[in-house]
Amino acid sequence: MPRISAAVALSLAAVLCVCITILSGERAHELSPYPVPGLSPTPTLIVVPRPIYREWPRVPSPSYSVQVFMWWRIDTAARDLDLVNEMGFGWVKQRFAWRDIEDIQPGSYNWHNADQVVDLVEAKGLQLVVLLDHQPYWSQPSDIEDPNLNGPPADYQDFGDFCHAVAERFTGRIAAYQVWNEPNLAREWSGDVPNAAKYVELLKVCYQGIKTGDTEAIVISAGLAPTGTEPPVALPDERFLREMYAAGAQPYFDMLGVHAPGFLAPPWVSAEEVESELALGGNRWMAFRHVEDMRSIMLEYDDPAKQIAILETGWTTDPIHPDYAWFAVNEQQQAEYLAAAYQWARNHWRPWIGIMNTIYMADPDWTSDKEEYWWAINVPTRWEPELRPAYYSLMKMDK
Repeated sequence: MPRISAAVALSLAAVLCVCITILSGERAHELSPYPVPGLSPTPTLIVVPRPIYREWPRVPSPSYSVQVFMWWRIDTAARDLDLVNEMGFGWVKQRFAWRDIEDIQPGSYNWHNADQVVDLVEAKGLQLVVLLDHQPYWSQPSDIEDPNLNGPPADYQDFGDFCHAVAERFTGRIAAYQVWNEPNLAREWSGDVPNAAKYVELLKVCYQGIKTGDTEAIVISAGLAPTGTEPPVALPDERFLREMYAAGAQPYFDMLGVHAPGFLAPPWVSAEEVESELALGGNRWMAFRHVEDMRSIMLEYDDPAKQIAILETGWTTDPIHPDYAWFAVNEQQQAEYLAAAYQWARNHWRPWIGIMNTIYMADPDWTSDKEEYWWAINVPTRWEPELRPAYYSLMKMDK
């Protein structure tokens, strides 16, 4: 076999390098390597899909919303929506549990309650955010340990088909959809270790289903629970978001969903201050302004044009439940902090803050043994409204 001279070998190597460079350039429009900070102390690069640049939907910044409970409570729904209007809020959020609509078998829908909710919200002149989650029993994996837990179906396309059916039925009448709730917690992911890449698969099929049913509807990614807890119980929200981007989530949500409970700190206190003060919790994620950390991650991944939707915000007054009582505030502080949170967003987060949703306009059947009772801005009742100071504070604040 003839030998190759050193000069020829060098020439072939140069040609090979040029070819590799050209091939790499041809693929540059498809994938671009971005470092994923915080996941590893080594300089390993993870290939992250290049961001999609387009005109993303936007709402007035901020847009004022409160979560309501109308599904099984149509007798008090009109009263509660009137209270929302009197408060000067223009949006409400309501869960449409998948298992309450497509409960028997695939393709068999019971629209009765959904029709009533949409009709009433429309009649009251409000905009509607619908939360889609809670899989029906027929859709669950055969090996699921607790069928009552919120969790993804065995076949993700079943959820995509459901998302399409809802959007198609209510085209132009539901303004926005939230795709799942807190998937970075095991208890919202069938008890399994949270998996951002799997959530992105679920988000993608739902996004595609909604957009083929109603092209104008806004799709919001799941509200992530602020937490520093590690697997198997949870995945820190910052890490989960980075892993969502790494898994290619960026084209499949119009707004980023976050949760922003205030814990002990007032809303004007920075995440740095909360982290440095053990009396305030000692963790960045315990600050209302942790939202700014999530915004920074969006910028890291070159996604600046989208708004953030705060899908849950509030302060609890719970004196009973140990998991909540340690960061409870009194009713006057709850009122002050909620109004100040909106004021902070108005003054510092425009234009990137979108929908801001307070929890809650209470379910009329809640009792004090439920932790949700203590977050609400009104006292649960089926009779004359009993409004807490927070309601009046939100009503009177500048908008």
